[in-house]
Amino acid sequence: MDNDTPQSVISAGQAVYEVLSEALAHSVTKVFPVVTDEAVLPYVCYHREALEATPTKARHSADTAVVQVDIYAATYDQSVTLAEAVRQALDWRTITTSTGLVVRSCYLTDAKEDWQDDAYIQTLTFKLSC
Repeated sequence: MDNDTPQSVISAGQAVYEVLSEALAHSVTKVFPVVTDEAVLPYVCYHREALEATPTKARHSADTAVVQVDIYAATYDQSVTLAEAVRQALDWRTITTSTGLVVRSCYLTDAKEDWQDDAYIQTLTFKLSC
């Protein structure tokens, strides 16, 4: 991305990617944005679930994004361990990306678990404010 182009909450996924790629480097095979065709367990896939721009009197937006992080693992214990690592990496954090985007806050708002296609899935939902 051109460094002269200002970034907003639309780029929040890049912040999530940078943090999780570093925090989980030795724990998962890969961190994927949005979708993956085929991957080797364990892995993480995330996407922006929602975006809310709230205009202020200063003609700026107080932007927030809801980002869902899905953790896929071969065992239930591994999925929970990875979910705890994701939460530790993102929950109640301020993030500054390599491109200069500042996420002022990031916190966990929901979590659920599932089983699908021979994988245990932990889904964590975070709200990010930029």
